[in-house]
Amino acid sequence: MKEISTREIKKVPVLRGKTVVNLFFEASTRTRVSFEIAEKRLSADAVNVSTSGSSVSKGETLLDTAKNLQAMNPDIIVLRHSCPGTPAMLAARLPAAVINAGDGAHEHPTQALLDVFTIRERLGRVEGLTVGIFGDLAHSRVARSDLLALCALGARVLVGGPPE
Repeated sequence: MKEISTREIKKVPVLRGKTVVNLFFEASTRTRVSFEIAEKRLSADAVNVSTSGSSVSKGETLLDTAKNLQAMNPDIIVLRHSCPGTPAMLAARLPAAVINAGDGAHEHPTQALLDVFTIRERLGRVEGLTVGIFGDLAHSRVARSDLLALCALGARVLVGGPPE
């Protein structure tokens, strides 16, 4: 994606013929737009759904909404939801690939991938590094996902935050 972003024509056929549904049940600007731009640059057909314009606002459950969307045979569902574990729950029940674009204070793995990419690009590696994460750790899905990714890639992670 980095290389594609520097081209005059920012489009490759990697996901041509694939349909991606962006299902955002939580307010987002950067994450939603990042996914939309990536999908367009990879030539996917993207459909955006938000709760304000969906049947969820009339009482339909998330699972019913997802099953109705699945009936249209999307290849990928990008999900942003305030309830922890929701992407995993849908992934277990739907044939489409489900990408977690943030779930409550639980995880934000796509941001962690970007953070790891940035560390590798700047420092050349992750393995063997000592990385500090400081702040409101109890409520930070990015900190939690960074911690998991960095540890899995062999970094030593130090964390610190306010006692409350």
